[in-house]
Amino acid sequence: MSRAAVLRRVHLPAAPPQVRRAWPRFGPWVRTAAGAAILAVLAARLGTGAFVDAFAVVGAPEVLAALGIGLLTTVLSVWRWSLVAHRLGLPLPLPTAVADYYRALFLNAVLPAGVLGDAHRAVEHGRKVGDVGRGVRAVVLERTGGQVVLIAAGLTMLAAEPSLAAAVVGDLLPGAGLAAAVLAGTAAVVALAVWAVRGERAVRWRRALATSLTDVRRGLLARNAWPGVLALSAGALAGHLTLFLVAVRAAGSAAPVWRLLPLMLLALLVMALPVNVGGWGPREAFSAAAFGAVGLGAQQGLTAAVVYGLLTLVASLPGAAVLVLRRGTGGRAERDGGPARAPDQASRTVR
Repeated sequence: MSRAAVLRRVHLPAAPPQVRRAWPRFGPWVRTAAGAAILAVLAARLGTGAFVDAFAVVGAPEVLAALGIGLLTTVLSVWRWSLVAHRLGLPLPLPTAVADYYRALFLNAVLPAGVLGDAHRAVEHGRKVGDVGRGVRAVVLERTGGQVVLIAAGLTMLAAEPSLAAAVVGDLLPGAGLAAAVLAGTAAVVALAVWAVRGERAVRWRRALATSLTDVRRGLLARNAWPGVLALSAGALAGHLTLFLVAVRAAGSAAPVWRLLPLMLLALLVMALPVNVGGWGPREAFSAAAFGAVGLGAQQGLTAAVVYGLLTLVASLPGAAVLVLRRGTGGRAERDGGPARAPDQASRTVR
């Protein structure tokens, strides 16, 4: 028997497709469980009083403020999305875009992971214009522009307030050096894996990377794109901070705005961590620790974060109306013999 035949006989079979696909299906539940665990630890250490108090302090003025500020931030975000999409050559009618964005906000608020609404928005827009990949990249670039402004604002505020920076970074992030080392190691492993790819797959990856870089230059870095993205992102961030300030005041804090601003900025920043339940978890943990570190009280920080979470949910409620109306329209079209609407197909694609 030849050596090749022996190797074929002793070669272990590949894992079945069900096993290979198990982790992608199981991963979101792991991240959701991590967010739920964070909330459970907070409830165990600080009690459930902050959660109960948050529901008690939200009244009609806070609800109206959430709806008004939410409308402003949504319009600014839609304008940013439209700017990026048009730079990539994708049509995006503003009335439809506002409805799509509101629906995405609502789905982000009520579904695990906090990004499924944006995924749905990206896929559906891509299907409508006939280019799902570019539709997804338009949403990614739009959100990236907002995150870049948020990160820059947070770092600038910490640099301007070194005492607060020492309290927050020194007391709340004692393992920052270890975390940086882990991130650097992960980046090195990913870079090595990408470098090790050969053959047709490497060609596809290089082609995809080149296309993405071209879209980044056109959608974000072009001279007629980045000033608008920057201004709209700054306006949306100001709206989010204003809503957070409404939540802090409702929670009973009378601290000056200049003292609260770095804490609110960083609380918004940690919401991007992929271990949350519809945005809940890291925000509450950070707010409790940060307010406690600067002497404002961990209990009050937790209450303020919970109130902010409730107000963001209120601000996204117009998206629930969009979801119901469009589902009804799609159902009538299907009963009349027409094609079903795209959201159901996009939902399957996202899943």
